[in-house]
Amino acid sequence: MKRYIVLLLLGLSTLTRPTAALAQRMVFSGQVTEAANGQPVPFASVFVKGSSIGTTADDNGRYQLSVAQPIDSLSASAMGFRAKSRAVGRQAQQTINLALPSAAVSLGEVVVRSTENPAFTILRRVQQHKRQNDKARLEAFEFDSYNRIEASLSDITDRLARRKVIRDITTMASSVGEMERNASGKPTVPVFGSEVVSRYYVRHRPVREREEILHSQLYGAAPRDGTVLSQLLGSSFQDYDFYPNWQVVMGKDFISPIADGWRITYDYDLEDSVMVGQDRCYQLKVFPRRAQDLAFTGRIWITTGTYALRKLDLTVDPKANINFVDQIRIQQELRPTAAGPWLPSRTQVVVGLKPTPKQTGLLVRFTTINSDFVVQKPRELAFYDQPLATAADALKVPVGFWEQHRPDTLSAQEARTLTVLDSVGKLPSVRTFLEIADLVVNGYQPLGKRELVEFGPVAYSYNWNNVEGNRLRAGLRTTPNLSPNWLAQGYLAYGTRDGEFKYGLSADRIVNRPNWTVLSLKHSRDVDLVALLDNDIALESPLFEVAARFGNIKPLLPLWREVTSVGAQTDLFHNFTQKVTLRHQRFDPLYSFAYYTSPAQTPDAPTAHRFELSEVIMESRYAPGEVLVQNQNHRTAVGLMKWPVFTFRYTAGLNNVLGSDFAYHKFNLAVTQSLPLGQLGRTEYVVDAGYIPSTVPYPVLKAHLGNESPIYTSNAYNLMGYFEFVSDRYVSLHAEHYFEGLLINTVPLLKKLDWRLVATGNVLQGGLREANRNTTPLTDASGIPTPTFRALGATPYVEVGYGVENVLKFIRVDFLHRLTYRDLPDVRTFGVKVCAQFKL
Repeated sequence: MKRYIVLLLLGLSTLTRPTAALAQRMVFSGQVTEAANGQPVPFASVFVKGSSIGTTADDNGRYQLSVAQPIDSLSASAMGFRAKSRAVGRQAQQTINLALPSAAVSLGEVVVRSTENPAFTILRRVQQHKRQNDKARLEAFEFDSYNRIEASLSDITDRLARRKVIRDITTMASSVGEMERNASGKPTVPVFGSEVVSRYYVRHRPVREREEILHSQLYGAAPRDGTVLSQLLGSSFQDYDFYPNWQVVMGKDFISPIADGWRITYDYDLEDSVMVGQDRCYQLKVFPRRAQDLAFTGRIWITTGTYALRKLDLTVDPKANINFVDQIRIQQELRPTAAGPWLPSRTQVVVGLKPTPKQTGLLVRFTTINSDFVVQKPRELAFYDQPLATAADALKVPVGFWEQHRPDTLSAQEARTLTVLDSVGKLPSVRTFLEIADLVVNGYQPLGKRELVEFGPVAYSYNWNNVEGNRLRAGLRTTPNLSPNWLAQGYLAYGTRDGEFKYGLSADRIVNRPNWTVLSLKHSRDVDLVALLDNDIALESPLFEVAARFGNIKPLLPLWREVTSVGAQTDLFHNFTQKVTLRHQRFDPLYSFAYYTSPAQTPDAPTAHRFELSEVIMESRYAPGEVLVQNQNHRTAVGLMKWPVFTFRYTAGLNNVLGSDFAYHKFNLAVTQSLPLGQLGRTEYVVDAGYIPSTVPYPVLKAHLGNESPIYTSNAYNLMGYFEFVSDRYVSLHAEHYFEGLLINTVPLLKKLDWRLVATGNVLQGGLREANRNTTPLTDASGIPTPTFRALGATPYVEVGYGVENVLKFIRVDFLHRLTYRDLPDVRTFGVKVCAQFKL
C-alpha cells in the first residue's frame, strides 16, 4: 500500500508539472476606448512595455493577448491619443479595458512634398467608382433589419436626482447591478429602450419603399400606444447613406466626406493601409476646414480595389451649430452585393442631447443590423403602396423571442439595462410622468381606468376676446380602446359676454387601412373670423391662431358660422389622395355687413345680412416621397418635404340647394416644398394660386391673411392688415431661406453666438373684378358703414425680411420691410416680429 501511494504521488507530481507551467501563461482580453466618450478606438496597439509582446485591436477596439510569463502591467496606444497603462493581476485570464485620453499630435518635422496629398488621389478614384458602388444603382433590394435603441439620462443634476421618478428608476437599476457610467465616470439612468425586427424593401425607378414591422417591443418610459413609435424606430428612419452628397442627421443637412465637392469642406490624411474583415482598405482621417460647419470628423475606410466605402467612424464637432446636441457619432460597415453596389450591414449611432452644459443630458444609442440581402428582384408597384405596415400582433412578442432572434449578443451591461427598463415601465411614478408628458405634447388627458375617451385639447380650454368675453371650452374624443376604426370627438364652449353656447361634433369611420379610406361626418356652430377663412396653410401655426383669436378680434370680422359636412377620402395610389366633401354653411356676421341680392347692385337694390352656402369640394393631393405613419385611428405625415407636394381643390357652390344663396366656382392650387441647397442652406416655399370666376360677397372670396400681431408667421403677410386685400384671382409666393451657419460662421466674434441668418420674401399678385367690388353696399340696412377692403392693382404686394434665429436657442427675430403699397393710410412699412421655435 505504501509503495502504491508513493507511485501515485509521483505520477500526480509528473502530471502537475506541465499544468504549473501553463498557469504561468496569461490571457488578456478587453476593449480600447476613448476616455472622453467611451467609444471604441479601432486598430489600437496593445503591448507590454519594454518587450516585443503586443497585438493590434480589431475595428471595434477589442483585443486578445496571450503572454508566456507573468507581467505587472498592460499598455495601449493609438494615433491621436496618449498611451495608457493598467496594472494587471496574477489570474490566468483577465479582462483589461483601457481608456485612452486624447492628445494633440505634435509634429517632429515638416516634410514638404512636391506632389499632392495622396489622400486626394484616393478621393478622386472614389468619385470615379461612386456610381458602380452606390446602392442607388440597384433596381431593387430588400433585407431583414434589426433595430435596437437605448436611451439614458446622463450627468443628472442634484435637483433632478431628488425627483421621485428618478429616485425610483435609480433604485430599480441599483437592485439589478452596477449602472453604466458615462465618460465622466458618473452613473447613467436608463429610461427607454426598444427592439424592432422588420423586412425592408426598396425599389428604384420609380423610387418606392416599404417596411413591414414584424415584431416590436418597447421598454421603460414608453407611451401607452406604441404603434406609431414602433414605426418611427424601424429602418425607414435609420437609413444612413453617405453616397449622396448630403446626409440628413437630426433634421440637419451634413455634407458627406465623399461628396462631389469634398475639397471645399474637408481635408484628409492618409493614415494607413489595413485589413477590415477580408478587405484591404485605405484608412483616411477626415476633418472639416471650419469647425462650425455641418460636417464630420473621423475616419473612413476605402477598399483598395473597388474604391468603395467599406467602413466609417465619424463624429460631429461640438462646435458645430446644432442646438442641444453635445455629441453625434456614426459608425457603419458596408458589404458588397452580388450586383456590385454596397449595402450597410451594421450601423451604430450615438447621440447626446443636453440643453446646457450644466443640465442633465440624454444619451441615445441606435444599433441597426441588416441581413438576408436580396437584390435585383423588384416587387410590383402596388406592393409599395403602404410604405409602413405593422403586423397585427407586432407588439405581442413571445417570451424568449429576442434571445433567439437577436442578431448580436448583448453585453452584460446592455442585458442589465433592458432588464431594468422592463421593470421601469411599470413604476407608478414613471406612468404618472408619462401621462403628464403625453398631456403636454398631445393636449389630451385619458379618462377612467379603461381610457375609452380623452379630454382636450387642454390648450383651447380658455380664451378671452372682446366678442365672447371669457371663453370656456371642454372637449372629448374617443380612443382606440373604444373602437380602432372609429374616431368621434366633440366640444362645448361658452362665452361669458355673449352668453352663447358653441359646439362641434365629428365622427370618422376608417373603412380600409391600406388605402386609408375614411368616411367623415361633421357639424359645428361657433364664432369664426372672416379674415381667417380659407387660410388652412397659414393656420398651421397654433401660436399665431391663438394670438389672432385672443383680445380684440373685431378687426378680423367675427361671425356666427354653422357648418355641416359629409366627406370621404382614399388613396388612389401611392401618395395620391382624393377627397370629396359635401358641405352646407350658414353665416351670420356679428358686424355691419350687407350684400346685394340682385344683379342690379344699385343703392336702392335689396340687400341681405345673412347667407347660406351649399358646396361640393373635390381635392387631390400628390405628395411624392412623403412618409405616413398611422396608429389605430390616426394618420400623420412625418419628415421633410423633399419633393414638391401638390394640392388642387375645386369648390362648386350650388344655388337654391338646402337654402343656399349663390352658385359659384373656386379653383385653388398649392405647391409646398422644403428644398435643400447644400452649403447654402435650405429653402422652404409655398406657391398658392386661386381663381373665382363668379360674383359673390367678399366672405366667399379670398381674404389674404395679414398679421397685426407681434408674432412672426411664415405663411401670413406680416406687414399687411388683417382685412386689407381681397381677391377673386391671385398667385402668391411665401419663401424662407435658412442659411444655417453660412456667413455667420466665418465671422470670429459672431460665430460664438451660434446665431443663424434667415431671409424671407412674400409676393402676392391679385385682382378683383368690378362685379365683386360692388356686391357690398357702403352701409348696411341700419345705415352703419360696412367694412372696406382693397383690391390689388397691377403692382404686386411685396414684403421682404431678414433676421436671426437661434437667439438664446429658441427665439427668432425678423426685420421686415414692405416694398409696395407703402403710401396707403395706416400701413406699416417696417416691423420687427418675434416667435419662439425649438430647432436643433
